[in-house]
Amino acid sequence: MADELVHYEVSKGIATITLDSPHNRNALSAQLRRELKAHLTAAAADDAARVIVLTHTGTVFCAGMDLKEAGTAGSESQGVQEFPQILEQLWTSPKPVVARLSGPARAGGVGMVAAADIAVAAENATFAFTEVRIGVVPAVISVTVLPRLLPRAAHELFLTGETFDGKRAAQVGLINSAVPAEQLDAEVRRYTDLLVLGAPGALAATKQMLRREKAATMADDFADMLELSAKHFAGEEGQEGIASFVQKRKANWVPEA
Repeated sequence: MADELVHYEVSKGIATITLDSPHNRNALSAQLRRELKAHLTAAAADDAARVIVLTHTGTVFCAGMDLKEAGTAGSESQGVQEFPQILEQLWTSPKPVVARLSGPARAGGVGMVAAADIAVAAENATFAFTEVRIGVVPAVISVTVLPRLLPRAAHELFLTGETFDGKRAAQVGLINSAVPAEQLDAEVRRYTDLLVLGAPGALAATKQMLRREKAATMADDFADMLELSAKHFAGEEGQEGIASFVQKRKANWVPEA
């Protein structure tokens, strides 16, 4: 049996999913896709996991689809079906997802970064939409990338294929934060420390709210949001949160340090 290419570990409310295929720059091979899907499914169902961190070993976060493998019979069509499922898992995960990049992301790798709720990269990490340079279109990843990017930047970067660094990625909205490499883990921890303070149900509902289709009218929107607000104020988490605030203590969902 082949060695595992994606690892899963939970500690203090943080589920860490690590891409560990440095020999091919963490490319999205069939095995890596299969294991990544399985671990994302496990994290979503794991009560001990409050936040998901997607990270990597080696010098590259993810080089995109495994083009060498894509040349084998049947593998391309399988990848076309599986990769959108991975992006959707990241995008719709009930647990907040934080992407951690200490190195480059390309193609599908950039799609996964965009699908995460929060993305943190080293300043010297690089990104590029190089698809047009090999005669293809960044179509699938556009579903998660375009909602993040400033429109002018999207046209520029998708059409030119130019490489850009972490600082530019933050400026155009692809990632949240770019920091010196030595500060990367501290910045990821800053975000995860904040995220675990949120109630699990409230976080999941807030993610749904952020992704929702708006109602036809503002009045309908307010009606929907009033209903959502009332439901959570009266719910178990809302009552516990209010009580913990009044009693000046941590809410019962905050993991032990």
